[in-house]
Amino acid sequence: MQSLFPASPSMLSDDDLAELYAYPVDRRWVRANFVTTLDGAAQGSDGKAGSLSSAADQQVFALLRSLCDVVLVGANTTRVEGYQPVAASEVDTDLRSRLGLAIVPALAVVSRSLDVDPGLLAGGSAPTIVVTTESAPGDLRAHAEETAPVIVAGEHDVDFGLALDSLIGHGYQRILCEGGPSLMRDLVASGQLDELCLTLTPRVLGGDRLHLTHGNPIEPAVPLRLRHLLESDGELFCRYTTT
Repeated sequence: MQSLFPASPSMLSDDDLAELYAYPVDRRWVRANFVTTLDGAAQGSDGKAGSLSSAADQQVFALLRSLCDVVLVGANTTRVEGYQPVAASEVDTDLRSRLGLAIVPALAVVSRSLDVDPGLLAGGSAPTIVVTTESAPGDLRAHAEETAPVIVAGEHDVDFGLALDSLIGHGYQRILCEGGPSLMRDLVASGQLDELCLTLTPRVLGGDRLHLTHGNPIEPAVPLRLRHLLESDGELFCRYTTT
């Protein structure tokens, strides 16, 4: 993988990548990671984001998980993509140890319906946390609370400010959002997103597929600033921040 902007160093080592994607150490930081086609599709022909990925994208995907405290993801994405608790084999445990992080990141699943896979709910080497609303079904909420921490943030829609403050209370400062598009739209609209890592895969799919964000228009539009641009075999790896 090589750096195009800034251009030095050109070829990047694993340590260079870890430095480029390092989280701030003195504050909460919310990063999102997505892969899309050149025409903006965030889903492959099978309806999954995973089918758009490549070896280089998986390298960045694993690195971003290795650097975070918790992965924030929508319940529908966990069902579509087949999420399970993060395993130690999926991250760089040596890097996490050097950074003083737990062996694997926790998962925080956002769900108003509380339709969460029991295996995911049970957690693994790190817990699964459920983020929901006051209006969620009471019986399902009580059931979830038997096996997982539950954060209630907002009446009918998730209040991401409250939810992220609660994650901080659980000790999770380095937050990585992996979508999907509806969650991403709401996170951006809430003003809580700090950074977007976007892989552009050199394909054009067409069709009526979900894009990076899905839902009502975001007003005003959120401007982003390019921080770095990397390339590998024609794929572009963009990192933007909101400040």
